[in-house]
Amino acid sequence: MLGGMPDGAADIVVMKFGGTSVAGAEQIKRAAGRIVAARERGKRVVAVLSARGKTTDELVAAAHEISERPVAREMDMLLSTGERISCALCAMAIHDMGHEAISLTGSQAGIVTDSSHTKARIIDVRADRIRQALEQDRIVLVAGFQGVSTDSRDVTTLGRGGSDTTAVALAAALDAEVCEIYTDVRGVYSADPRIVPDARMLDQISFEEMLEMAASGAGVLQLRSVEYARNHGVRIHCRSSFEDGPGTLVVSEEEAMENPFITGVTHSDAEARVTLTGLRDEPGVAGRIFGALADANVNVDVIIQNEPVGDDQLADLSFTVDRGELTLAREVIDGLGDVAVQVKAEEQIGKVSVVGAGMRSHPGVAAKVFETLGSEGINIEMISTSPIKISCVIGADRVKDAVLALHAAFELGDDAIRPEDGTGNTTSTVAG
Repeated sequence: MLGGMPDGAADIVVMKFGGTSVAGAEQIKRAAGRIVAARERGKRVVAVLSARGKTTDELVAAAHEISERPVAREMDMLLSTGERISCALCAMAIHDMGHEAISLTGSQAGIVTDSSHTKARIIDVRADRIRQALEQDRIVLVAGFQGVSTDSRDVTTLGRGGSDTTAVALAAALDAEVCEIYTDVRGVYSADPRIVPDARMLDQISFEEMLEMAASGAGVLQLRSVEYARNHGVRIHCRSSFEDGPGTLVVSEEEAMENPFITGVTHSDAEARVTLTGLRDEPGVAGRIFGALADANVNVDVIIQNEPVGDDQLADLSFTVDRGELTLAREVIDGLGDVAVQVKAEEQIGKVSVVGAGMRSHPGVAAKVFETLGSEGINIEMISTSPIKISCVIGADRVKDAVLALHAAFELGDDAIRPEDGTGNTTSTVAG
């Protein structure tokens, strides 16, 4: 066997490969080569793999060919097969390269979740079998996106992008030195490079900024994976599967170098809005509505309630959800009875956000956002803020225009970056 382990205390590296990174035979072999290369550098390697290419979409489509509303438990049984295929095939490739590898399902790897089918949350990682395999000088391949319920012992899945969370959770449980996330992009950018040609790749970003970017539309990392990494101190390294490059490090705010006050512009054109008019303005109504949505696992984003101005004491309430959850959200609201006079749903809703930790100490960011969108004739329908983010809900057809305008207004492109003192460090020319 090639590349024996120098000692039992070698550092553990967790490597995660997304769907495009294992889409075909050549991609799987390339991923196997990266895994073996890390192993031959003396690392103990645990790799988490997603389903191949469009496999998950194809499985979802197959389910809907059979049933208009597939049972959630059986959907998890079905969807969990894609990642298992990827792991078994990659293990075969690694064996052909002269190394021992073992593929494990999420449950075999000790990923324990709650019982929320199709959107389960990891509650424990019992990684004894992984540690045993590493001690036996094996490379361990774990099927991402899945686990086993602690209550029912059923197979569960973690929702879209759940393989990222699997990888981070394993890195935390194994005290890995880093969790490397391999995708079809080079790293985290100041905006989606498919929309903004001069978008800049970030050398590093803080957990807090990455959380806000993931929550507001950046698709490089799943939101829960970043949250898990922050809570457990796991360093994430976003890298390309198809080329060697520095990628982007996601680290604690204490580790992060001082960044430009705006780090990036993110967007989503897959939002929907629900508006309840004639809502009785009394204690407990909002709690009843959002409690029911939470029980149904509907994730609510922006919320606005207008205080009543007339004598009838009726208010209006609007909130946004992922467009794929609109039907369920409507059903939940309808199930509450006469909670409102009218319920209106709008599908063509988008969102654009500016994110940056330096925003805390730079006044005038909100004004610049609103002025920029106004100058482009883009109507702002809802606004949501945090100390390091400003989000605007707009028409879905204006999202691209908004991203381009804001990226230019805050000078986030490559041409706004210059060498600072001959040391190779860079700084933004953006002024507060």
